[in-house]
Amino acid sequence: MAGRKSDFTLPTLDDLFSTQEMRDDAKLAKIRDIPLELIDDFPDHPFKVRDDEDMMQLVESVKERGVITPATVRQKEDGRYELISGHRRKRACELAGFETLRCEVVDLTRDEATILMVESNFQRSQILPSEKAFAYKMRNEAIKRQGDRTDLTSSPLGIKLNGKQSLDVISEECGDSRNQIHRYIRLTNLVPELLDLVDEGRMKMRPAVEISFLDEDCQRDLVDEIDLNDCTPSHDQTIRMRKMFEEKKLTPEAIQAIMSEQKPNQRERIVLSGDKVRQYIPKNIPLNQTEDYVCKALEHYAGYLRKRAERDAR
Repeated sequence: MAGRKSDFTLPTLDDLFSTQEMRDDAKLAKIRDIPLELIDDFPDHPFKVRDDEDMMQLVESVKERGVITPATVRQKEDGRYELISGHRRKRACELAGFETLRCEVVDLTRDEATILMVESNFQRSQILPSEKAFAYKMRNEAIKRQGDRTDLTSSPLGIKLNGKQSLDVISEECGDSRNQIHRYIRLTNLVPELLDLVDEGRMKMRPAVEISFLDEDCQRDLVDEIDLNDCTPSHDQTIRMRKMFEEKKLTPEAIQAIMSEQKPNQRERIVLSGDKVRQYIPKNIPLNQTEDYVCKALEHYAGYLRKRAERDAR
């Protein structure tokens, strides 16, 4: 039995000298209805709150039954409250016309609040890559700061690294591998336009990670080429871009040359001569309505060809 590590934990003084009923009453005392105008969103909250169909359903639920599970807030030094979990519930209350939000007030440091905020939002059924990226980054930084502290023995959210790397701790808790978490955190270096492509599924993780090593100017040049060619770069292309960038050879012309290569995900572009098309468009059609006019004309012509084919087949 020597050397066996025990998982036994000592009860706190509160556990020894209070009943469960007393502890429940103490928790209820921290639950209150707080005016929405006094509740601030968590700084740099990485999870998006959308006014979508799910939100409308939540609004109807709040109108019928109220907020069943209280949001979690902590009180700031200026007397206002910082929202830790419950951003969707807060938005639903706003849309429902409520003036208050039922909240549990907790006593947490900023790092402890960050950890709780990420944990509570990771329970969502759908999380965008960008949300996961910034959440992992915030949690990683909070755990690193806590790992250097010596006063966390009594805090329920205090995390001591005990020789582990912060990414290893997150991996054990969230299920993603250490390398995958590192890839997600790299995504936070992308400009918003490229990060949107990842969220939309138009760009895969590995090419996006390679691009994250480029500076902002090169990323902006790449965004222009993606728009022009209507395609995203392959993993091989992004590896070459990163290598050229590290060698200080990645110019706008180099990005253009790489992106002009034919790729499986590139859509065939149709280029029309403005002079040729314009002669068939009435002069009273404004320039900003030209595309709509051409599409309607093509639709009409396609209908004509279809009817002629049906007639010839008789």
